[in-house]
Amino acid sequence: MDSITQAALGAAVGGAVLGRRLGRKAILIGAALGTLPDLDVVLDYGDAVANYTEHRGFSHSLFVLSGLGTLMALLAARFAPARDIPLRHWWLFFVLCLTTHPLLDALTTYGTQLWWPLDVRPSAWPIVFIIDPLYTLPLLVGIIVALVSGNGRRGPAWGLALSSLYLVFAFGAKSLVEYRLGPALAERGLVEAPRLVQPTPFNTLLWRVTVVDGDDQHEALVSVFDGAATVEFERFSRGAQWEPAALASANGARLDWFAGPYLRYDVELIDDVLTLTATDLRLGFPGFHPFTFTLLEADLDAGQWHPLASEQRDTPPRANGEALALLGQRIFDSNAPLCLGELVDERWHEDVAC
Repeated sequence: MDSITQAALGAAVGGAVLGRRLGRKAILIGAALGTLPDLDVVLDYGDAVANYTEHRGFSHSLFVLSGLGTLMALLAARFAPARDIPLRHWWLFFVLCLTTHPLLDALTTYGTQLWWPLDVRPSAWPIVFIIDPLYTLPLLVGIIVALVSGNGRRGPAWGLALSSLYLVFAFGAKSLVEYRLGPALAERGLVEAPRLVQPTPFNTLLWRVTVVDGDDQHEALVSVFDGAATVEFERFSRGAQWEPAALASANGARLDWFAGPYLRYDVELIDDVLTLTATDLRLGFPGFHPFTFTLLEADLDAGQWHPLASEQRDTPPRANGEALALLGQRIFDSNAPLCLGELVDERWHEDVAC
């Protein structure tokens, strides 16, 4: 989630746990702790793929943060002026303020390495977008009330309760969308194919569905208000013919560990040099994906791939305001389905079947 939301969550948790005893200090310390795991963004791991896949790594590990929180609790119980606060309360304060950050991150699409250093894929159970005002506002209102009134517990506790209820609603909305997907997937023989269901920007009413079947990337938008409307899929090619070459490289294998199978591969020819790129399909929309990385290059004559120091490609400017307006209309109007192919750039037009 965004930094404001994470700081607000940490502040609310801190106020709910020790706000009665520490007042405003609990909120301020909680906000700082809630932001702490994201400081890994200042680290440089060597190239673009490493920086991308290592984010939300060790600093988001439940093992690391629980250990750090325990150490902080022991130090606070020993040296803090508030000697009447039991160790178990300090432990809950520090550990919850720290670990709720990656747990919330794991409810977004990007994924979080909750179990680092274990060699498992990042955890992701996407039910909220990375920025969702309806989740964040109750937390902000609660901590503002606490800061103004001096009662460090009541406002944050109410904010946490309301934001948690919103997550319950989001889970229910996703379950409804997945239930409605069943017949459409069965009709196309895609029941067993990997699929990703995630909310569209800033809401939990309209959901993006991505299904990967070999070279085909199937995309659909499903609203909680669609009722019995038929789920319409669009099909894109994801360049699977280039996948073996990509996976043979260290960066390609790393991206596959991080985002596979939701990757698209493209080859570009510039000055007789072929460049193979990989795009993370989970984030954005077809033609609007912000994370594309160079992996390999080859001379046109030689045709032998060799690895590159990966770089992230710049995302070309697009009419995002227009796209968001269309998405807003699609939430409530199932009779006006949005064709994602109409929004993509030239690189994607030839592949879309809308």
